Amino acid sequence: MDALAPVIVFCTLILTTGGVLILRPISKRLGSYLDAATQARLKATPEADMARIHDVLSSIDGRLNQIEERQDFAEALISASDPKLLSIPAPVRAPERN
Repeated sequence: MDALAPVIVFCTLILTTGGVLILRPISKRLGSYLDAATQARLKATPEADMARIHDVLSSIDGRLNQIEERQDFAEALISASDPKLLSIPAPVRAPERN
């Protein structure tokens, strides 16, 4: 039982050192790759953002034009219809039950 503790400590030390030696270069390369990708994205952002904003504004403009056309059509339909059709009758209440 007394000889088991140093073996566990030694195995833990070897596994930790091996893990650091193997994983450190991988993590450094991954970090440099992520840094380069972030820098590339930040440099390309203004042009890409402007194109995206232009597309969104064009879409909004098209939808606004459709809404204006529909509103004009509805106003023309209302003005051409009979005024009696536009008056809203009072709601009919159901008789009360006792």
